[in-house]
Amino acid sequence: MTIIVESGATKTSWRALCDDGSVRAAQTAGLSPTCLDDDHIRGIMREAMPVLNPEGRTVSRVYFYGAGLVSPEAAAPVQSALEMWCPFAQVEFHSDIVAAARALWGDGSGVVAIMGTGSNSCLYKDGRMARNIRPGGYVLGDEGSGVALGRAFLADYIKGLVPDEVAAEFDKEFGLDYAGIVRKVYKEQAASAFMGSVAPFVMKYIDNQYIYDLVKDCLEAFLKRSLARYRQDDPGNADARKVGVVGSFGCACEAILRSLEKDYGLEFVKFVKSPIDELVTYHSKAYGI
Repeated sequence: MTIIVESGATKTSWRALCDDGSVRAAQTAGLSPTCLDDDHIRGIMREAMPVLNPEGRTVSRVYFYGAGLVSPEAAAPVQSALEMWCPFAQVEFHSDIVAAARALWGDGSGVVAIMGTGSNSCLYKDGRMARNIRPGGYVLGDEGSGVALGRAFLADYIKGLVPDEVAAEFDKEFGLDYAGIVRKVYKEQAASAFMGSVAPFVMKYIDNQYIYDLVKDCLEAFLKRSLARYRQDDPGNADARKVGVVGSFGCACEAILRSLEKDYGLEFVKFVKSPIDELVTYHSKAYGI
């Protein structure tokens, strides 16, 4: 049995490729070692593994793709939890940008844009990452993401800049006063997930001009600070103009992104909401699973 895991800040998608060719699926909360302590990670693992492998079969390989896996030290809590369930497995850890690149381009070339709860990007060439502009995380970066949109909306909300009709709906749905928002952002775990959870609410009001402009500004910051720079730094490379997007937020913003592409010399050619099924295909082809 082979297990493939794709984890972001909000949710984790799991697939088990059984020896008889069948595929089992599970979904849990996000499993980011930068946001969760060891107990939370083990708890999420206890939720997923019985669904994927109820018979307790031997797991030979695990491919774990996750946000925040920037070093072996960052992966250590996940590695420790996996060893309880897959003691004999060969485990490979890869960042979420590698997951997105393989899902979009396989062993080909193009620009990768992760636009989910968080954001990231890279220039991918012949199956390898040629350049990566650092994402910065939800405090220093994550432009063009659900977190960035939620953060911008909340900042305007607490200062009374959100239109009254939208603010009233936010009050009904979230029931948070100023102190509650500050507590969730600065005191509780998974602040990025909370800010990202505001984005779907905001997108419901995309026909409101204030909301449209807020979303457009969020997207343009990502294009200016990340995506367009790959083309600007390598103007003769046609692949640096070709962009694939992974993530539910990016897919929800497809129309706006396409309206901006000419201004930045880019072409958005692929939109993939979640990379997990493409990763199953990739590993099945590449490794004969």
